Amino acid sequence: MSVDDEDSSLIDFYPYRARFKTYERLEPEGRDHQNILDELGTMAHEEDRIAGLGRVSGSIYHGGHDHYAFLTEAFRLFAHSNVLQRDMYPSATKLEAEIVAMTAAMLHGGPEVCGVVTFGGTESLINPMLVYRDRGRAEKGITEPEVIIPVTAHVALEKAGHLLGIKILKAPLTGEWVADVDWMRAHVTRNTVALVGSAANYAHGLIDPIEELAAIALEHDLGLHVDGCLGGFILPWGERLGYEIPRFDFRVPGVTSISADTHKYGYALKGTSVLLYRDSGLRKYQYFNFTDWPGGIYFSPGLSGSRSGGIVAATWAAMVSLGERGYLEVAKGIFETAATIRHGIDAIPELEVIGQPTFLVAFRSPDLNIYHVNDHLIAKGWRLNALQLPAALHFCVTRPNTAPGVPDAFLADLRDAVDYAKHPARAEPKSGALYGLGGTPEGNEILNTLFTAALDAMYEVAPTEARA
Repeated sequence: MSVDDEDSSLIDFYPYRARFKTYERLEPEGRDHQNILDELGTMAHEEDRIAGLGRVSGSIYHGGHDHYAFLTEAFRLFAHSNVLQRDMYPSATKLEAEIVAMTAAMLHGGPEVCGVVTFGGTESLINPMLVYRDRGRAEKGITEPEVIIPVTAHVALEKAGHLLGIKILKAPLTGEWVADVDWMRAHVTRNTVALVGSAANYAHGLIDPIEELAAIALEHDLGLHVDGCLGGFILPWGERLGYEIPRFDFRVPGVTSISADTHKYGYALKGTSVLLYRDSGLRKYQYFNFTDWPGGIYFSPGLSGSRSGGIVAATWAAMVSLGERGYLEVAKGIFETAATIRHGIDAIPELEVIGQPTFLVAFRSPDLNIYHVNDHLIAKGWRLNALQLPAALHFCVTRPNTAPGVPDAFLADLRDAVDYAKHPARAEPKSGALYGLGGTPEGNEILNTLFTAALDAMYEVAPTEARA
């Protein structure tokens, strides 16, 4: 067995430069509509090909193109509308309020639970950090706010700390790979404004001890945000199906906010998310109101200003069209497929499943370089998520992965990949090159340089050498 050396996990940020015209300025005349759509259709068809095979971890959560066509039609009706202008588009009030209400009911929120619709998980994590910072300032006089999170909490919380001037303390994990509650309790200070737990975390698909964190939050009058961006729209249905899902929602006293991404297991279009608060007394700290602007009185519910009503309409349409039965049916296949994959990994002696996952299965190898395993899986057409600290892979199971034969094909290729990793074709795995650099000041400096260059490349119309 060998891995095709022509294969590469590196991304070509401009793959169409040799096939389609590159625009560096507006042309004197516009193009024909159908010609433009044909070009975009070619790109979309090629990029959807791999996702349609059910060999991608996460990313594509529903996968049904009839479903996407329906949502796109809902989007079309309101694509041009601005949610900020409620006098012109009052439909946004109905649609957003009902999205929030349906999500709150799913997460066992009482009549006092309220929330907002955001445009992705990052916004749903930054906004509550703003709330807890400003609540701490207004109600406790805290000027140097701190938030304690598990090391596995989503990196958007680090971004929130960077943007908002909040010190982020990162708790280690226990032997069960969840947040060390004792460490978090010991690091609460007079500057602590909130704690965070995941349900479930992105890396390993595990739920932190939310009830124990809630007890600390109640004792010290802290906010407790539950990051359910990934699991918020799948775990409730797992519980309904009889799986052992620890309580993480508003049934737990002390939970003060929850984020849940509708654009993941809510099966809406990218990007939408819902952010819920225990009561409106918290939500008010998220609002921005300004009365003295020459342009008029301005108010907005969060970071975003103008927003397309199309994405709100499509999200509402996704939730209403699926209903409880639809969500349960999809969840049943996901949990069953994840269980099959987990049991198959358990049967491979060289691999070790991380924790007790239910819908996202992370695994590592005490004996082999897991990135060699990943190289072989890439060559076989699989796209798993590579992890670090520790080195591992995860398979986030979504609806396309539940197609007949997919889990069995994956496990067969995984067994072959383990055999390959025992005698790899190259000393260093291609898919592990970047991960091996992290964890030291020198390595982190190199990575920061590489990532900055990559971000620059995303906004270049073509490589410099390609221009003539």
